[in-house]
Amino acid sequence: MQKTQQKKVLGALQLVLRPVVKILLRYGIGYNEFAETVKTAFVDVGSTDFGIRGRPTNISRVAVMTGLTRKEVRRLRTKIESGEDAVSVRTTPITEIITRWHSEEEYLDKNGRPLVLPFAGESGSFSSLVKKFGGDVPPGAMRTELKRMDLVEEDDDGSLLVKSRAMVPPDSTDNLMSCLVHGVYPLLATTAKNTEPEKVRGEGVAQFTTYSLSIDQRDRTRLKRISYDRLSEMAVSFDDLFTTFESTSNGQDESNENSVVSVGLYYFEEDDPQARYKW
Repeated sequence: MQKTQQKKVLGALQLVLRPVVKILLRYGIGYNEFAETVKTAFVDVGSTDFGIRGRPTNISRVAVMTGLTRKEVRRLRTKIESGEDAVSVRTTPITEIITRWHSEEEYLDKNGRPLVLPFAGESGSFSSLVKKFGGDVPPGAMRTELKRMDLVEEDDDGSLLVKSRAMVPPDSTDNLMSCLVHGVYPLLATTAKNTEPEKVRGEGVAQFTTYSLSIDQRDRTRLKRISYDRLSEMAVSFDDLFTTFESTSNGQDESNENSVVSVGLYYFEEDDPQARYKW
């Protein structure tokens, strides 16, 4: 029975790894580098998630669980403890400015839409927005960068209109990192949480997927456009919701720890003819 379950899981994992391998090969990353990363993850999870009575798992037990030698486990644990494998994807000042322009009451009209902002002014201006939420970036430099990225438009009188709520990193690697950390990781982590064998019905978190196996090819373009519009509206509503909770917690009890929460929305079309699976 266990062998059958393992075969099913590995078969599904091979399918999941197809796009992962495409990304790795695109960046010139081969099997050896990937294997080192996978081994590190095995040791990390085996050490922290499978301890007894809340204590870290010892090296011998991690070796038994993962199939790695104790020497290899010891080497990888040293690597993990040194912080070599840490991943960091930070919010940029540009992202913060765009988000706040769409969410702070001072910069919205009565319908909740972003105002056209004068460049200068103590309040309700682009300069005041940048001074509040842009860190130490000068308003002039922020304006130049936002115009370069085609995120704002400047009128003849110098007023600024924000053109987009979404900020895609200009560098493809940064964009990939953001998608993996903020999109793929939360989805897989939610899947792992919701499929724990001992989980009692109703203890899971929200995870919904709807699909069809019989969409006419001629309708895909229209369906994609409609899906994009609806998903964009939903993403904006969740962004507003998160911003509301962030604003209510700012300045409150500093002893409270912050939590990371995420809602993922996506549209998928199967375009890989070699993806072998049956729905």
